[in-house]
Amino acid sequence: MSENRIRVVIADDQELVRAGFAMVIGSQPDMQVVGQGGDGAQAVALAETLHPDVVLMDVRMPGMDGIEATRRISALRGADGERPTRVIILTTFDLDEYVMAAINAGASGFLLKDTEPETLLSSIRTVFNGNAIIAPSATKRLIEKMMEDGYTKGRSLTDTQSAPAAPSQPGRPAYTDPELELLTDREREVLVEIAHGLSNQEIASKLFISLPTVKTHVAHILAKINARDRVQAVVFAYDNGIV
Repeated sequence: MSENRIRVVIADDQELVRAGFAMVIGSQPDMQVVGQGGDGAQAVALAETLHPDVVLMDVRMPGMDGIEATRRISALRGADGERPTRVIILTTFDLDEYVMAAINAGASGFLLKDTEPETLLSSIRTVFNGNAIIAPSATKRLIEKMMEDGYTKGRSLTDTQSAPAAPSQPGRPAYTDPELELLTDREREVLVEIAHGLSNQEIASKLFISLPTVKTHVAHILAKINARDRVQAVVFAYDNGIV
């Protein structure tokens, strides 16, 4: 039975936080906490030795932070055909500026630390199945933060605080990817809703199309813009000013 469970590593410098997440995850018959670490270096070491399916990663920890740990874990490749370890970033409202850097480092999504247990569990399963997650409530905050700090392509929000943004016309990005022109009008509509944090079912309801049709559109979008998952699609949408 244990070999079929989703194997999870928890990385957070607060022991009580780790214990709380471990209790929630351990209550599920299809999940198993295989390791816990108090900093980024420990998270990387656990990922290298245990090959977990998912790592829950705090952003700010002593020593190696969650961003650098995510970058190193994302660079690891599954041995002998094993699936790669995927990282879910755990953040708080006042740490939004770190989220973009973590996504660029290869995270499969992020959640707020005060998320409901049911949302945490469903997100772990979603990421395990090869998809990505973004907390809808955090998405709005992230968009606002990006606009305030002048986020531009290829740079994290922390980079923009020390470098001037390139001039551009008001309300338009300085540059748009040529891949944007490959999307149909309907695919652009779906991409906008993805960027707003909607699930496939929510997109289907809002656009009055079937769930299989939404899934097909999402697959086409990811392929056309060369995105690994929905998180990268959201970054693409922000970069190109369509949200």
